[in-house]
Amino acid sequence: MATTVHELEAPDTAAKAAQHAQAHEEATSDLIGEKLILNMGPSHPATHGVLRIVLELDGEIITKADPDVGYLHRGDEKIAENMHYNQFVPYTDRLDYLAPLANNVAYALAVEKLMGWELPERGKAIRVICCEIARISAHLLGLGAFAMDVGALSVFLYTFTEREKIYNLCELLTGARFTTSYTRVGGQTRDLPDGFLDLLKKFCDGFLPILDQVDSLLTRNAIFMSRSQNVGIITKGDAIAYGLSGPNLRGSGVDHDLRKAHPYLDYEKYEFDIPIGSTGDSYDRYLVRMEEMRQSVRILRQIMADVPGGPINVGDPKGVLPKKEKVLMKMEELIHHFIVATQGIDAPVGEVYFGAENPKGELGFYICSKGGGVPYRLKIRAPSFVNLSILPKILPGHMMSDVVAILGSLDFVMGECDR
Repeated sequence: MATTVHELEAPDTAAKAAQHAQAHEEATSDLIGEKLILNMGPSHPATHGVLRIVLELDGEIITKADPDVGYLHRGDEKIAENMHYNQFVPYTDRLDYLAPLANNVAYALAVEKLMGWELPERGKAIRVICCEIARISAHLLGLGAFAMDVGALSVFLYTFTEREKIYNLCELLTGARFTTSYTRVGGQTRDLPDGFLDLLKKFCDGFLPILDQVDSLLTRNAIFMSRSQNVGIITKGDAIAYGLSGPNLRGSGVDHDLRKAHPYLDYEKYEFDIPIGSTGDSYDRYLVRMEEMRQSVRILRQIMADVPGGPINVGDPKGVLPKKEKVLMKMEELIHHFIVATQGIDAPVGEVYFGAENPKGELGFYICSKGGGVPYRLKIRAPSFVNLSILPKILPGHMMSDVVAILGSLDFVMGECDR
């Protein structure tokens, strides 16, 4: 019986295919489950600066995350040991550079605690204004960047428009829009300018309707909710164990705010609520920041309704520069100005720590003094640095696409993280 070529070749071809498949399976058996190491950052736009995260991936699933920081390290703490206390104020602008006014205040309060100084009522009120407009400004950028990272570009345009209005207020108050250096140890460089409170009231009146529009764009947006709900959950226990602070701590249901727990600048006189979350996910952290901005407006309106009069600086003549017009007219004030400017304030021997409720969390300054005008040691407790420490805990198990949402919800700034 005659056979065709195909009939003769078919068994041989099938056998070869089977052998090849078996050889391939044996060769790749050791590769099943192999992980991919991926560097996210330090130039990735969603890492909000120069954060590098070394991700271990199993397909699209993160199995391990190792944040690598330090790309922006400038040695601020060591620089402080070679400067008078007031000379270090501009360096605090470069910590959380989205809230320089609040950084200035936190540092000045730490030094004033060392000196045993208490600001007059008007000086405290001005500082609260600085802190709360800085909180609104920082939250607006954090919210806008978070929304843009997960695809909501329109929100970013709304928030940055409002931030530009805040920068106009900062320019009127301090003479600078970004790095303000407004606060001094013992007070401020100058009093509120004419018309400032009227412009601040106008901003507050116009800001809340815009915030409501942002709320309507995001809070019930199906895409935003799916990208943020049950993503990056931080339990209450983990938030406390890792030392988180600010909105990231309160988003996990921990009712802790330094303005309430350890009041400073007469915060106990103002009525405001502390929003807290329930689930601890990225969505809760978003909601907390949205409500915090409303509460900041509430505080600002209470101040504007009854601004105290009187001096803005402490009355210690050996620690605060005299008024410029007196320096130009009197020899005694000129000598006084020369001594304070060249020798700095004469701080007592001692150690202090002061923590302030900044937009990113607890910004703390530890100062060790051996006397004189220069700190012996200065240590900065940077909230962004501490908050990022939880990434190895919460990132594993998430998809690669969830990383940008989680980072956006944590709202960190590498300037204060690296210092």
